[in-house]
Amino acid sequence: MNFKTSQFLGVFILGLISSTAFAQLNILACEPEWQSLAQTLGGDKIDSFSATTAFQDPHHIEARPSLIVKARHADIIFCTGADLEIGWLPLLLTKSANPLIQSNQPGYFMASDQVELIEKPSRVDRSQGDVHAAGNPHVHWDPYRVLKIAEAFSSRLQTIDSVNSRYYQQRLVDFTSTWQAAINTWESQASTLKNKRVIVYHKNWSYLLNWLQIDVIADLEPKPGVPPSSAHLTSLLELVRGNSDVDSILIANYQNDRGAKWLSKKSGIAVIDLPFTVGGNKNSDDLISLYNDVVLKLKNEL
Repeated sequence: MNFKTSQFLGVFILGLISSTAFAQLNILACEPEWQSLAQTLGGDKIDSFSATTAFQDPHHIEARPSLIVKARHADIIFCTGADLEIGWLPLLLTKSANPLIQSNQPGYFMASDQVELIEKPSRVDRSQGDVHAAGNPHVHWDPYRVLKIAEAFSSRLQTIDSVNSRYYQQRLVDFTSTWQAAINTWESQASTLKNKRVIVYHKNWSYLLNWLQIDVIADLEPKPGVPPSSAHLTSLLELVRGNSDVDSILIANYQNDRGAKWLSKKSGIAVIDLPFTVGGNKNSDDLISLYNDVVLKLKNEL
């Protein structure tokens, strides 16, 4: 081997080592809240993509070819779990044929596995509607659970990408400090909301309302996942006419507001339309700004 050939191979190998050392981890998040959290904790060491947008119902997504390609090249898949994505995630994992993100691998990360869930049904059958057997999956609306999920995901990043472990540790420290300070602010702002009474469209706000001590008196859905019927809306109208203490009707930005507006018009109870996840409106471009917007809307409108 002559000198020029040897020199070329040496430069080529160094290039490969450098590109590997500085390669970003590819994170496929199932929902925007987890993409936001992953990007905050991973910084410039990761590249993230969300399979859904803030204007889609995460229960009902297709494992489309473009999404399968994303999954095929992912190092970690970061989803809610607790059967929220049951209609499409198993197919996505199978079609991707990516061994890194299968359920028994470090690249498979479910937020709901890291925390205790509420509203676990004592029994599950079709007559109950779209009930999640493991419990309510919408854990991103409890800030204390978000902290636990952040700690677990940072640990997973450190396991998979140990070369950058200290970087991820510092990102977690910074996030924890900022998030805890934000919790203190939100709880102070929301102190007047305790014992307010609301009607919700779906149980997707349960963690938020439990945290802020807001009472739910009824659901627009007669059963989870079943759209409001005329008969059910009429029964709700009778309920609120006999109860002057209902403060508002809450819906998420992606939900059909027809039933909420009908009930509002008939009863005089205001509807509050809230962004459910990051990107749900122009004010919510990350998890902190999402919480900021929702807590202030509730404080000002409820």
